[in-house]
Amino acid sequence: MLKYDIVVIGGGPAGLAAAVEAKKNGADNILVIERDRELGGILQQCIHNGFGLHEFKEELTGPEYAERFIDQLKEQGIEYKLDTMVIDISKDKVVSAINTVDGFVNIQARAIILAMGCRERTRGAVNVAGTRPAGVFSAGTAQRFINMEGYMVGKKVVIIGSGDIGLIMARRLTLEGAKVLAVTARSPYAGGLTRNVVQCLEDYNIPLLLSHNIVKIVGKDRVEGVYIAKLDSKKRPIPGTEEFYECDTVLFSIGLIPENELSVKAGIQIDRNTSGPIVNESMETSIDGVFACGNVVHVHDLVDFVTEESRKAGKSAAKYVKNELKKDGPVITNKAGNGISYIVPHKIGVENLEGKIDLLMRVRNVYKDVKMVVKADGVTMKEIKKKHLLPAEMEIIKIDSDLLSGKEITELSVSIEEV
Repeated sequence: MLKYDIVVIGGGPAGLAAAVEAKKNGADNILVIERDRELGGILQQCIHNGFGLHEFKEELTGPEYAERFIDQLKEQGIEYKLDTMVIDISKDKVVSAINTVDGFVNIQARAIILAMGCRERTRGAVNVAGTRPAGVFSAGTAQRFINMEGYMVGKKVVIIGSGDIGLIMARRLTLEGAKVLAVTARSPYAGGLTRNVVQCLEDYNIPLLLSHNIVKIVGKDRVEGVYIAKLDSKKRPIPGTEEFYECDTVLFSIGLIPENELSVKAGIQIDRNTSGPIVNESMETSIDGVFACGNVVHVHDLVDFVTEESRKAGKSAAKYVKNELKKDGPVITNKAGNGISYIVPHKIGVENLEGKIDLLMRVRNVYKDVKMVVKADGVTMKEIKKKHLLPAEMEIIKIDSDLLSGKEITELSVSIEEV
């Protein structure tokens, strides 16, 4: 059996940042396991710019951002295995993996960092009527075909869902010569970042159909078209509003799901609102010595935020293997109040706090001219006025650790209130 201090599962931006930070904080024997043929994760197919503005103070493409951390990984001499699939994690931190070089191998870890990222929801998640012809893709699959494999997916395209990948693919397909007929959104607002709506749709005169959804796909061997209908306030198709769009390709961009099959098999507690592990201030899960970071915990807007969170997980894992992570002090539970979908981290061990603690969250609806109120056991601690809040854009509230230390606080809540 192989033995390592820290095993990082996932060689994308989260896993790379966590591994590098763990090494910088004194962990020596580290292994990164990646199931793809190269490091970098999803960034390798994101050839558009806009990455790294927070982290590197410059605009990079996805592969350029990934390369910065791959170089750091190699400079630090951190081991990694490619084309390797992890198939199980035991409660005593034995990682079972398989590849064509080593065959089946068990790896005993003192600490594990989960950084498996997320996957796309498929057509099956929305129960679309019609046949199953060629030309139906998830937006991320189409992105990989075009940007990495060199295949064009279609000429006349309809994109169902307004997630960031779908918005970016609308622009990408247009630049490659395809005609994007429309992008739909089930909600009365877009599911992606405002900047992507502007830069990827409005700048290219691509229609965004709010409160619309696909009701049927037409075609036998290849997609011939789709029917799209307006939705009522309960997101049900309004009879008589169906409109036919003649197209040869349909992309689904209907959300991302944290990749947590391994977490569930290991018995880690999962938050039903995020579909990711419940974590504390150190990004440690409900299993001692197993940490999680990045999109496997909750879906982030920017890779820069993934990196920041993953550094925390890497540093905490290094502390854990050196027996420096404190476990016995007071714990504060974070509660998502009115209008808030979730808060990460879910718990705060006060004795491990350094400087400030970031509370990451998403709101449940569109709000204008409101305030976000942080309360400690019902007593207002902080108020932040907001002109505009969107579910598509993650909110971050920074809390000074001095406000939490030395006080008998059991619950921290965040809610939306009128100004």
